[in-house]
Amino acid sequence: MADDLKTDFKDLIQLKKLISQSSDYKSLQVAAGSKTLNICYFSTLIDEKTLQTNVLLPMQNRSLDSDLERLEDLKNWIPVENVEISDQVEVLQAKLLKGCAIASFARDDRKHAIIHIATVQGVRQNNDTENEFSVVGPKVGFVESLDTNIGLLRSQVNIPNLVVKEILIGTTSKTRVAIVHIDGITNKEYVQTVEQRLNNIDVDVVFDTSQLDQFISDNSKTPFPLFLSTERRDRVVYALTQGQVAIISDGSPYFVTGPSTLFDFFISPEDYYLPWILGSFFRLIRIFGVIFSLFATSMYIAITTFHYEVIPRDLLEPLIFSRRNVPFPPLLEVLFLEITIEFLREAGARLPTKIGQTLGIVGGIVIGQATVLAGLTSNILVIIVAFSALASFATPIYKMSNAIRFLRFPMILASSIWGALGMFIGIGFLLVHLIRLTSLGVPYIVPIHPLRIRDLKDSFIRPSYEFINRRPSYLRTESLVKYKSAKVKKQNNLDRE
Repeated sequence: MADDLKTDFKDLIQLKKLISQSSDYKSLQVAAGSKTLNICYFSTLIDEKTLQTNVLLPMQNRSLDSDLERLEDLKNWIPVENVEISDQVEVLQAKLLKGCAIASFARDDRKHAIIHIATVQGVRQNNDTENEFSVVGPKVGFVESLDTNIGLLRSQVNIPNLVVKEILIGTTSKTRVAIVHIDGITNKEYVQTVEQRLNNIDVDVVFDTSQLDQFISDNSKTPFPLFLSTERRDRVVYALTQGQVAIISDGSPYFVTGPSTLFDFFISPEDYYLPWILGSFFRLIRIFGVIFSLFATSMYIAITTFHYEVIPRDLLEPLIFSRRNVPFPPLLEVLFLEITIEFLREAGARLPTKIGQTLGIVGGIVIGQATVLAGLTSNILVIIVAFSALASFATPIYKMSNAIRFLRFPMILASSIWGALGMFIGIGFLLVHLIRLTSLGVPYIVPIHPLRIRDLKDSFIRPSYEFINRRPSYLRTESLVKYKSAKVKKQNNLDRE
């Protein structure tokens, strides 16, 4: 920024023009005797009750019998302890984004009074994540208040380029819905597409952001989630800095971000808090776990029904022994166990926490042992189904875990009819379906199809920060570089004198 006052004045106008795009930016005129005072602030970052009682009401009472001659006299007009006077754009920007109100005379925008009335909303004991827990990293989650959630987001993304636009959806509920993006990074086409699709929604009540996810999806006839749903602040911040759009409705603790790809659902924020070798290892474990969960039981049916000749001799005898007293074909055997697992999972999720945990552990052990002793299933199948259910929980996003659980059943039916051929037919249909899916027009399985070799480096593995300083090219962001990458200079302190 230039040192002369004229340049400061010009930059301040540009700053206000930029932040005025956000719906939570407020500006009001207050009479201060014969003069008018302009006060601007972010409603999601300040305590509006304190603004009313400590700023607006005292000024109205004082202006009845006196005039505010100088901006410095504001310290004597309002019962706020910390009031600063500044004309530096950097200072005003920083204070405004930290939860201060900025006051100035309407005729002179160069000198401003900074009023400290920041709020502490969102910081509470139960403000942690429930369904996306991680051992390493922050555990700050969102709540059911839209203003609190935007305030939490602004406290992390502390730049004026964070644009929040609110619209009302629901003929009965008139629910506030916020569209969040970073100006100068996110492609404007995605923002316009999201806003247009949200405005076209005709529904009476919006209960949760997950409903909006289904309304604005490119394809409603797919079990795969086309938008990533999360309650973690760090995941939403990561999506915004990547160049995605975030959406949240009032009354919901979940953001949805897009455009999303298939790999986004297997990435955990914890990957970036661990060394890149460990993060890559755990990400590969998740991907292989999902593949095993999807095909394990269908492969068991195909082998035991049609292709028993591929079973090794050492494994054939224990398999025959375990199925010797089972009166059902492998299909019914697998369906019985899979449906039992789903019953236990649904019952455990709906019951209170302590009872649900007890039911899941005791019920699984008792039912599994009883079905084997009764000759309804084999020991080997119980192990396979248990591993398959366990692997399905490796997915960080619950909606993708549900999709994997559902897709196991078509694969089971296909393998029971045609064996391995049925499995390959099912895989073929699955791949064709994935290739045809899009999220806000972006192919769902990019960077595999269409192939983007440069973007593959942060897909199957998590590389070092030195190599992930650029945003994905398929998002067509306005700025490709996230930060400047530089190698660490190694020094040997033992060689120093």
